[in-house]
Formats: sequence, C-alpha cells, structure tokens
Amino acid sequence: MSADLSRLLNALGLVAIGTVLALAFVDQVWFRDLPCGQCILQRAGFFAAGFGIALNVIFGPKPSHYGIAILGAMAGGAISLYQTLMYIVPGTGSYGNAIFGLHLYTWAFFAFALTIIGCAIMMLDDRQFARTAPMSARLRVLPLSALLLFMALVVANIFSTVALCGGGLCPANPADYIMFAASPV
Repeated sequence: MSADLSRLLNALGLVAIGTVLALAFVDQVWFRDLPCGQCILQRAGFFAAGFGIALNVIFGPKPSHYGIAILGAMAGGAISLYQTLMYIVPGTGSYGNAIFGLHLYTWAFFAFALTIIGCAIMMLDDRQFARTAPMSARLRVLPLSALLLFMALVVANIFSTVALCGGGLCPANPADYIMFAASPV
C-alpha cells in the first residue's frame, strides 16, 4: 500500500469518526439529548482516536500514530462498554435516546471496536511506513476536508462541554446547560 493510499484510507477513517461525532452532536443540539459525563468521556475517546488518524493524514502513516488511535479507541470502548453493562439488565433504565433499538453508548462501543480493527488491519501493511512522501496534490481535497471537519467538531464539542458543565464536574443527568441557565436573583 502506498503512502497516498494509506492517507486516503486514513482520511476516510477520519470522516467516519467525524460522522460519529457529528451525529452525537446533532442528537445533543437538535433533540436536546444532553450527554452525561460518561458520554463526554466517550467523545474524548473519539477525539484521541481521531487525533492519531489525523496525524497519519498530516504527517504520513506511522505505527505510533496508529498506536494513539488504538489507545484512544480502547479507552473510549472501555467507557462505552461499562455504560452499556450498567443498563443491560432489564428494568435498570437507560440514558438517552435509542437509535434502531440501541443507545448511543452501545453504538459507540461498536464504532470503537471497528476503529481498533481498522487500525490493526492498516498496520499489517508495512510498505506504507517505508517512506513518507508529501501528500499528493490530487489527493488533498478529501484529507483536508476530513481534517477541517474533525477539528470543527472537536472545537464545537469542547465548547458545548464547557457550556454544559461550566468550570466544574459535569452533572450525572444534565437537564440544561449550566453556562446558559438563568441564575436566581
């Protein structure tokens, strides 16, 4: 696999992670399904995984970049698995809206597992690490678009987390944004 093909596949992976973050953000803003503390930690896992993949897009593929992505996906996957197991017993309730019968934290676990599998498969081809050439001019649109989408989603999610949690701990079951709540006079 050439470095250009690897960058293209990493850009597609970054688009996939960006899509997951965008869908979670749309669920938060449009449907007013505010994220819990564990949900925010799962988003941080997606940020870390996306950061490793973004490094591959910017600087060329390296095993250490895949390692960052895998570690981020493992951390996020552990948090989403924990949250899934918290609510797996019937009658224990759940958090948030269900999509196709599964909650977002369950879908997040599947996305983290696919990220780990995808990075592991990409690491199997050593030819991409042989020589890192500058990004080909004909392949710049998708990688740059993926990077811009990812960076915009990271900034938007950081802003919404600060608005939701203020300067302290995030509420376990948030009802409104702390920064925008009317304070009693």
